[in-house]
Amino acid sequence: MIKISTDLLQAKNILEKEGLVAIPTETVYGLAGNIYSHKAIDNIFKTKNRPSNNPLIVHIDSYEKLADLVEEIPENAKKLAEVFWPNPLTLVLKKKKSVPYTITAGKETVAVRVPNHQLTLELLKKLDFPLAAPSANPFGSISPTSAQHVVDYFKDTLEMVLDGGNCKNGIESTIIGFENENPILYRLGSISVEEVESIVGPLKILNKNNSSPIAPGMLSRHYAPKTKTIVSKNINEELKKHPNLKIGLLLFNDDIDSNENIVKELLSNNKDLKEAATNLYAAMHRLDQKNLDLIIAEKFPNKSLGKSINDRLKRATK
Repeated sequence: MIKISTDLLQAKNILEKEGLVAIPTETVYGLAGNIYSHKAIDNIFKTKNRPSNNPLIVHIDSYEKLADLVEEIPENAKKLAEVFWPNPLTLVLKKKKSVPYTITAGKETVAVRVPNHQLTLELLKKLDFPLAAPSANPFGSISPTSAQHVVDYFKDTLEMVLDGGNCKNGIESTIIGFENENPILYRLGSISVEEVESIVGPLKILNKNNSSPIAPGMLSRHYAPKTKTIVSKNINEELKKHPNLKIGLLLFNDDIDSNENIVKELLSNNKDLKEAATNLYAAMHRLDQKNLDLIIAEKFPNKSLGKSINDRLKRATK
């Protein structure tokens, strides 16, 4: 039985013995292990059933630790770290030889971030090594935003979930890489494109790669419920195409006719995109547990965090 606990010393002991601990971040819960332990990293991939060509994100507790992992830090990377760390921004930079290729899926770059969660920052400060921590879910499934989500996924296959409450941002970090100092967006996330561009100027967008992803979250199918899911601009019209089905709705607007066959999840009462992003995965988990025939998600306004939400919904429907 997985233990849900706030005991940092127990988490530290498990990690130092090359075990895995599910840790909270401001985005989603991560399945964490020592980046320098072959055993721990191998267990992350096996536990998640994650393809070995999909790189992991390394978590550190401060910008100062970045120099231990990367050969060079472009000026634009420094600017972004100065503004956004600790926060849901991941930087992809040229790795040092000491960073194992198992972390980077054989690539010469490593993805690194400083999570904005006090409990996990305290844990990282107690450790002599950084943590690799992809989302604590079976590969391709809905990401976990609570300790209970992790327990529901892994039952007896994990020793401990470090309980940090519900994740405040709700979707994964934004991932930025660099090509000749120029910033490239590899994954839409909890920090909007507009926020990043306000610091470093226009971004090149490259957020899909199925054969050899440079960063996590680039595969076309990901973050997906077990229940068949579709996205629609017009929910009422879409409902007419599926009579007599038991349907779950993921909504930004609540102007939808209801009946006994419809279960609604309104992601924000006041059309707040940040609130909707925070609530997205938890709502998807709830709908996925209701034995529905279909989930219909409303397409969000394609601006700010609406772009990130639409990205997650699109990958859930492939």
